[in-house]
Amino acid sequence: MSFEPKNPVVKWVEHRLPITGMLHHALYEYPTPKNLSYWWTFGSLAGFMLVVQIVTGIVLAMHYTPHVDYAFTSVEHIMRDVNYGWLLRYMHANGASMFFIVVYLHIFRGLYYGSYKAPRELLWWLGLVIFLLMMATAFMGYVLPWGQMSFWGATVITNLFSAIPLVGDSIVTWLWGGFAVDNPTLNRFFSLHYLLPFVIVGVVILHVWSLHTNGSNNPTGLDIKDKQDSIPFHPYYTVKDLFGLAIFLIFFSAFLFYAPNYLGHPDNYIPANPLVTPAHIVPEWYFLPFYAILRAVPDKLGGVLLMFGAIAVLFALPWLDKSRIRSARFRPIYKQLFWVFVADCVLLTYIGGKPPEGAFIIWGRIATIYYFVHILILLPLVGLFEKPRPLPASISEDVLPKKAASGETANA
Repeated sequence: MSFEPKNPVVKWVEHRLPITGMLHHALYEYPTPKNLSYWWTFGSLAGFMLVVQIVTGIVLAMHYTPHVDYAFTSVEHIMRDVNYGWLLRYMHANGASMFFIVVYLHIFRGLYYGSYKAPRELLWWLGLVIFLLMMATAFMGYVLPWGQMSFWGATVITNLFSAIPLVGDSIVTWLWGGFAVDNPTLNRFFSLHYLLPFVIVGVVILHVWSLHTNGSNNPTGLDIKDKQDSIPFHPYYTVKDLFGLAIFLIFFSAFLFYAPNYLGHPDNYIPANPLVTPAHIVPEWYFLPFYAILRAVPDKLGGVLLMFGAIAVLFALPWLDKSRIRSARFRPIYKQLFWVFVADCVLLTYIGGKPPEGAFIIWGRIATIYYFVHILILLPLVGLFEKPRPLPASISEDVLPKKAASGETANA
C-alpha cells in the first residue's frame, strides 16, 4: 500500500526523499501479530533509554573534563554547580542500569519465545552485537568519574587482555596509551564512550530493519498467515508501548529521586588513588554474571576465554536449539529448564558481587558449569527428544476462542 501525504509540503518532500512513507510503514501500518503481550514493550523501552543516555551524555560532556587531575572534581562541579546537573548525572548513571534491565528482559523474552530461530537468526545476532557494544560503552563510562572503583576496575579489566598469548601485552599497552592506567587511558575511554552510542544507533537501525523484514515473533511462535492474524502497529501497540513506558518511568523515577546511589558503589565517591587498593574490587551489577564466570576458573587465560565464551555461545543458539517449535508455551521440558537457567543467571549475579572465597567460589563454579551445560548440552538434547504440546492452527485461533469464552461468561 503506497503512502500519499495530503500536506503539499510533505508531498513535495516525499517525492524527492520518501522518508515519511518509510516511517509511516514502520510506525503506523506495519502489520504486527495481534497477540503480542507486554513482554514485547521492552524493545521500545530499550530504544527510549538509548535516546535518554545519548541526550544526557551530550549535556554532561559539555561540563566534564577528561583529565586525571580534574575528572573527579568536574563530576562534583556537575553535581553541585551546574543547573540540574545532579539530575542529569543521576539520570545518566541510573539510566545505564535501567538500559541493561530492559535489555536483559528483552533477551530473556527472546530466549523463552524462541525469537532467535529461523528466519530471525541475523536479528538475534544484531541484538547480541548491540549488547556487546553496550557493555563496552558502559565499562568506559564507569571509568570516567575517576573514583577508586573507576580506576581499579579499569586496571583489573584491561589487565585481563594480557592473558592473550603473544599479543596480550601489546593490547593492554594500546588500551592504556602507556604503561599504566593514567591520563591517556582516560582520554581514550572518554572518546570511545562518546562515540560508541552512535555506533549502537547504527546497529539498532539494522536490528529494526531486520525485524521489519522478517516480522515480529509472538507468544505462539507462529508466523502470520493472513490479515486476520495481524493488526496495524498504530494505534494498538503505540498505546500499549506508551502505557508500558509510563509504568517504567515510575520505576526509573523511584531510583532517580529516592535511591540514586543504590546501584552504584560508595568507593567511587573517593578520588582515584593508585597507591590504595580497595578491599573488594567489583564492576557494576550488570557485569557481575560474567565477572563470576571469569573468577570461576583459577587460570587467568581460561577465565577470560570462558567469560567471552559465555556470550559467544549465544550466537550459536539458532543451531544449538534443535526443536522445530519456537515458543516455550508449547515445550513443557524446555519451559522448566528456562526458569532454571534464569535462576542460574541470578545466582551468578549474586556470586559476582561477593568476595572470591569459601563457598562463593564453589557455587560460582557450579553455576558456571550449569550455564554452559544448559546451552551446549541440555538445549540440543531437549530439542531432539522433547514432545511438544499441539500448536494452534493460527495466531487467530489461539486468541479468538479466549475472547469468545470470556464473552460467554459475561453473558451468563
